[in-house]
Amino acid sequence: MVATAASSAPVRGTILAFDFGTRRIGVAVGESAIGLAHPLTTIASEQNEGRFAAIKSLIDEWHPALLIIGLPLHADGTAHALTARARRFAKQLEGRFGVTAKLVDERFTTRAATAALSDAGVKARSHKGIRDQLAAQLILQTYFDHDAD
Repeated sequence: MVATAASSAPVRGTILAFDFGTRRIGVAVGESAIGLAHPLTTIASEQNEGRFAAIKSLIDEWHPALLIIGLPLHADGTAHALTARARRFAKQLEGRFGVTAKLVDERFTTRAATAALSDAGVKARSHKGIRDQLAAQLILQTYFDHDAD
């Protein structure tokens, strides 16, 4: 995991996670005390104004102690086109909302979310918005399982 802001104490409280994309942002929520992530919503706006307005509403509603952002990487761990954009998104969230943001490796989360939806019998046309929420859930669960201490 790569952190944008250092912290030695464990985070306590609600955590929001984001699966950043250029068309959609999947969002999940979890509580650090129980370490369990849940899909929440998909932000479908491609415009920054709409995205940040939706995120502000979520932050106002959930009052998160921490934000987790999926860091997209190639399978071998090297950066690609979305890596820098996800890092910038994390910094923008910290700057706008004053909540610490941490980046978590998100390799294979979208693939895993797609497979889970297919296994559950969800038609491919319905995957997009739900898939992004599930990917965010997997990102947050990865944080809970491996990085939250």
